[in-house]
Amino acid sequence: MTLHLRARRVPLAVAASVGSAALIWALWLILAKERDAIFLIVVLTIVLMVSVLSTTLAAPDEDLERTASLRWPWRRALHLLAALALVLVVLLATLPTDARFGPAGLVLRDAAGLLGLTALCASVVGAARAWFLPLGWTVVAALFPQSSTWGALATWQSQPHTSRPAAVVAAVLAVAGLLTYAFLGSARRD
Repeated sequence: MTLHLRARRVPLAVAASVGSAALIWALWLILAKERDAIFLIVVLTIVLMVSVLSTTLAAPDEDLERTASLRWPWRRALHLLAALALVLVVLLATLPTDARFGPAGLVLRDAAGLLGLTALCASVVGAARAWFLPLGWTVVAALFPQSSTWGALATWQSQPHTSRPAAVVAAVLAVAGLLTYAFLGSARRD
């Protein structure tokens, strides 16, 4: 297991993901006058953590994993769920502090949806480019949120945590990404 995690660069990705969130938290704690982090900072912190963790979705030799006698679907699903748990634990641990990244519903929705989208992208274009679409889509959605129903579907990341259309889109992306990545893995490289 240790060798598998090191081959996927998990320790480095976890350190970078947690470290970047801790840096943003510390800067908010020091520089901001308000206790609750603004919505834009929360959403961008989530997408930053997910982008860093996306590098762990492929091994150096995916073909070797595909030919191994081990059953990979449940391992891949567990890998995504562990990444989701890491993002949730780190960001929800800030709630009792003087710099809160919440609400919890927003963190859960966006982390699950963005990890699912990243996993879908990893299955289609490979793990090296899996973070492009989630990051680009989230930045545009966070800067230009929409209030209509169709706009809420298109900018689900930047909707309030009570938005049902945003929750539906995030849930569909989370489930589709989990299943696709679990059964197909990362796209093969040429």
